[in-house]
Amino acid sequence: MAKKLTPFTKEQLLPQEEMIEVLKKKGNLFIGIPKETSFQEKRVCLTPDAVSALINNGHRVLMESGAGTGAKFSDTDYSEAGAEITKDTAKVFSCPMILKVEPPSIDEIKLINPQAILISALQMKTQTKKYFEALASKRITALAFEFIRDEDGAFPAVRALSEIAGTSSILIASELLSNVNGGNGLMFGNISGVPPAEVVILGAGTVGEFAARSALGLGANVKVFDNSITKLRCIQTNLGRPLYTSTLQPKNLMKSLKRCDVVIGAVRGKNRSPILVTEEMVESMKNGAVIIDVSIDMGGCFETSEVTTHKSPTFTKHGVIHYCVPNIPARYARSASVSISNIFTPYLLKIAEDGGLEQSLRFEKGLKNGLYFYHGILTSKSVADWFDLKSSDINLLIF
Repeated sequence: MAKKLTPFTKEQLLPQEEMIEVLKKKGNLFIGIPKETSFQEKRVCLTPDAVSALINNGHRVLMESGAGTGAKFSDTDYSEAGAEITKDTAKVFSCPMILKVEPPSIDEIKLINPQAILISALQMKTQTKKYFEALASKRITALAFEFIRDEDGAFPAVRALSEIAGTSSILIASELLSNVNGGNGLMFGNISGVPPAEVVILGAGTVGEFAARSALGLGANVKVFDNSITKLRCIQTNLGRPLYTSTLQPKNLMKSLKRCDVVIGAVRGKNRSPILVTEEMVESMKNGAVIIDVSIDMGGCFETSEVTTHKSPTFTKHGVIHYCVPNIPARYARSASVSISNIFTPYLLKIAEDGGLEQSLRFEKGLKNGLYFYHGILTSKSVADWFDLKSSDINLLIF
């Protein structure tokens, strides 16, 4: 009888020892934090306390002199925390890992060493193809902190900055209503015998929720409009009290706008914020009423909105005061810096613990979600679609 042929040897068919993946040893990070050069950007990625935590874990931090000045953190504060301070911008950008709030400019990318790691905001709507070409030429691995997800699937950086924007929108409105700033002299507080201020909030997301929380805390009457019933239900649950909520019906909205003292616009769209309030609606509002358009960074949700700056934040149209500054959290640079730092620090310690970014990306799905460049290869499909570029699936690049 002929011997049966088999593609395997006897030894190959025997059970083999299982190979377990061995984690790399803990890595030491060398982080560079340059001074922000973007217009009116005063925030910084790490606070002195966060730097101290990193230094105590065996990492190095090189800071450009004056990087924390806008957030009222001095070079001495950072030096005492263990950071190295330098006035040489190029030296900071030559670090293996760069941390920034705003995305670097084309000139700054030229200073970055090849194969470096960049963690910053991406701000896709403000970028050009040249930015991505510059990153590709240096084979940079880049993470956008606004796309990083946490274990619940939420975006922690976006939520933290939205909380600040929502709360500050009410604080700004209360300033603009005062006589000192040429307002109607109305006070938010629920004073006995005095009718409370009327506040309309467009959008029941994080910004809308925190704006409502602050306005209610000051004693105002609040009305929230959104086309998502789920969001309206959630905002009532999160605030722990019933309040006026409505879908965006023109008749109801017009009626509320005529009576209100403050309108907060916090509606976002996929590409541009939808215009919910027409010029005709603005004309019908009270003289001296205040519009805070938090959505201005995505085009704005008021037809009369025009981009303003922190130096000249308001303009008046049809007797209504408009505040349309795109970067509201930078107004409270210290609070915003602490918030960003609290998000960054655990991720940096985890990256080091895992033995480097490569290892972290394998195990951390949320961190992988923030990756848009891997060794000069574009990995974000949304960026590729927006700029008509080619992208690769990160799962095919990392094994």
